[in-house]
Amino acid sequence: MIRDLVRRSALLVPVGALVGAGWQVPTAIGGRPAGERLARMRRSPHFHDGKFHNDVATIVAGQPGSGAVRDLVLGKEVRKPRQPVPLETAPDFAGFDGLRTSWLGHATVLVEIEGKRILFDPVWSDRVSPSTLLGPKRLHPVPWALGDLPDLDAVVISHDHYDHLDMMTIRRLAARQPSLRFIVPLGVGAHLERWRVSQANIVELDWDERTSVDHVEVVATAAQHFSGRLRPGGNGTLWASWVLKGRDRRVFYTGDSGYFDGYRRIGDEYGPFDVTFIQVGAYSPYWPDIHMTPEEGVETHRAVRGELLVPVHWATFNLAMHSWSEPVERLLTAADGLRVAVPKPGQALDVDDVPSPDGWWRAVA
Repeated sequence: MIRDLVRRSALLVPVGALVGAGWQVPTAIGGRPAGERLARMRRSPHFHDGKFHNDVATIVAGQPGSGAVRDLVLGKEVRKPRQPVPLETAPDFAGFDGLRTSWLGHATVLVEIEGKRILFDPVWSDRVSPSTLLGPKRLHPVPWALGDLPDLDAVVISHDHYDHLDMMTIRRLAARQPSLRFIVPLGVGAHLERWRVSQANIVELDWDERTSVDHVEVVATAAQHFSGRLRPGGNGTLWASWVLKGRDRRVFYTGDSGYFDGYRRIGDEYGPFDVTFIQVGAYSPYWPDIHMTPEEGVETHRAVRGELLVPVHWATFNLAMHSWSEPVERLLTAADGLRVAVPKPGQALDVDDVPSPDGWWRAVA
């Protein structure tokens, strides 16, 4: 599907521009696990036949001839906002030691938990693609410049897809803080090393393995998805959801995932959670197993025993055949009676004092 889209787009772009935009593509695709990294991957119970697997068989994308590419390219849904998306500037970071979250668009989230600052899936590039010219383009700017970020204690990556793992952003964060720790699923460290992140700063985890950022425990938990930066579904690296467990506060981040029975086990073992970040966008009947619908997102929140639900993975990139604001509208309908926050990109939320959704997206949809 992705290759077909790139080929169709390339027909509209001058050859010289393609050459200029393509110089970084081989590096952006990333590295290949080898040596001890590969040996450790092979020891994982989720790795066999040369790749990682979900616990159940999954449909990654529509089969050839299914109509998925046609509908993605030619569908009539209103997939872009009609007006500029409102953005919020960075808060004052000095002295905050509670639980505060800032959604920066799509799946990028800054969590401040008990004095620690952990950034999930940072993407500052204009396109989610190995190329600067082809691929899905932002529907709104990043609300904060990278320089607006405070010093970070860790960066956590859910999986290696371009809308979650962005080479240029990783390089800039690593240059900004040379000792910054990157916590990733098994195999993803090969990409970071190719982008000149020191191996000493990379922590790779299998599901249910953990590391600590001072007193905050970071646990890789199961997800139902896939991986691959060159060949979608190659599954040469692992994907994960994540738990942050402080002294008193707990956070759950789904990454990308279909709905599956493992969420209840995550809730039983690691919950309850003060806040959950739930993927609610880029769903389709063509790939029902690897992205949740908004209704399934609500069931996930309930299964993991979440208190406040914050939807992510919507509003920033056009990645599926639904209208721009449909994910959050469906979520709010399904979440009747639950505590939900729908922040503007960049808006900081004190989890203990969150306003009710004000419908800001309706004014621009």
